[in-house]
Amino acid sequence: MTSEIMIISLVFLGISFLVSAVLKSKFTKYSKVPLSNGMTGKEIAEKMLRESGIYDVKVTSVDGFLTDHYNPVNKTVNLSSDVYNGASVSAAAVAAHECGHAVQHATSYGPLMFRSKLVPAVQVSSMLVNWILLAGIIVLASTKNPTVLLIGIIIMSVTVLFTLVTLPVEFDASKRALAWLNNTNVTNAEEYPKAKDALKWAATTYVVAALAAVVTLIQYIMIYLGSRDR
Repeated sequence: MTSEIMIISLVFLGISFLVSAVLKSKFTKYSKVPLSNGMTGKEIAEKMLRESGIYDVKVTSVDGFLTDHYNPVNKTVNLSSDVYNGASVSAAAVAAHECGHAVQHATSYGPLMFRSKLVPAVQVSSMLVNWILLAGIIVLASTKNPTVLLIGIIIMSVTVLFTLVTLPVEFDASKRALAWLNNTNVTNAEEYPKAKDALKWAATTYVVAALAAVVTLIQYIMIYLGSRDR
């Protein structure tokens, strides 16, 4: 069973690599498509925040590629330099998506609030889970005692739950972003489908991660249940 987990992990690793490669390709492609209105990602983000009635969120620039994120702790929309300064379809899509998270926060969107509460537990579990699962497999093989493995499964469940809750959060942020881009005519009829395509591939990365996490958790649960039947 442990070899099956390894094989499944490698399969999802390959899928994740492929999706990430397509995502980077899409964003690189659309970053070369200039926005007809000439607005930068910073200007689009500030416009969306204002029109959403949000005045206490700051738009900042951060280093890296696709490192864009919203920080609910200090209320900042952090855009990578290419998005912050860029006046492209990619910049518009990313800036609006991150502002979508700011709108979620301002309106106390349930899944986002729940995910935020999970963060402390996930930070701890992510540091411990692999070691405890490994110890659980070793203990099970040597003593037939599945207790340590069960503890690892419980800890891993927290991380998997966080991954699953992330899905509606990301999909909803993209939905808000696309609706705003379309309704305000920030993107025109030719630009909007490209922005939608870019955000679709961004969401796909979260779907793959969630599937991988769930399948891996199921595999460990099957190992645990199998040990009890012996």
